[in-house]
Amino acid sequence: MSISSPILLIGIGNEFRGDDSIGLNVIRALKARELPDTLLIESSGGGAELIEMLSSASIAILIDAVSSGGKPGTIYRFDALTQPIPAQLSFQSTHFFGIAEAIELARVLDLLPPSLIVYAIEGENFSMGVGLSSRAREAVQKVVEQVSFEVQDILKQLQTEFSPEDEISRKKDLE
Repeated sequence: MSISSPILLIGIGNEFRGDDSIGLNVIRALKARELPDTLLIESSGGGAELIEMLSSASIAILIDAVSSGGKPGTIYRFDALTQPIPAQLSFQSTHFFGIAEAIELARVLDLLPPSLIVYAIEGENFSMGVGLSSRAREAVQKVVEQVSFEVQDILKQLQTEFSPEDEISRKKDLE
């Protein structure tokens, strides 16, 4: 898989298991915002698929539901390059090999992107059915705002790092 956008956003979940669709709902709301220079993907969270996507990204943000016994709607944010995913977080997955395992295996294989942020939202209802609990809906809106801000901040940093003035200066230095 080749990622052409500088920022990869992956929402993970199962549409038919209540709050497990949190990541998918975040991605759908972000798609409506038409963020520039981003690739938005909805994923079921299979580990092999995640490793493949992460290995070809420069900057990745993952969003998924968790069930750790915390207060429903709690938002956790991790820089996966500087810390492992806490063991007490249980990502909701229908796969034996899910997000936490994929990240740790990608770390061991040196396949993580240079930047990897994970947003995990504490779900409340993971039973069969479509739709989010009210606390999950509120948390989705907060994460949409946070990720939008984070993407804009990343793009500003990238523009500063690679400004046209720098390119002109580099060309003059080569002459």
